[in-house]
Amino acid sequence: MGIGSGIALFVIGAILAFALNIDTGGYVDLDLIGYILMGAGVVVFLISLILMLRRRQTETVARTAVDPGTGERVTRRSVRDNDPIA
Repeated sequence: MGIGSGIALFVIGAILAFALNIDTGGYVDLDLIGYILMGAGVVVFLISLILMLRRRQTETVARTAVDPGTGERVTRRSVRDNDPIA
């Protein structure tokens, strides 16, 4: 489930809670089901957003050392990208 699924759940829940006025004989409360779907949609949306932002982190490490032969300072940089798509 991704961001689109969270939005879809929220929209379906909003339709059930606010747009439909159907009498089901007291067996099913469509308003409550709508609110539950809206809550689930928000949760799915936020979890997907957090996971997507977490994947895009990069780490940069810089190491400085002195070359014993020449006495020059050498800096090495390494970048690690946690994005599996790239």
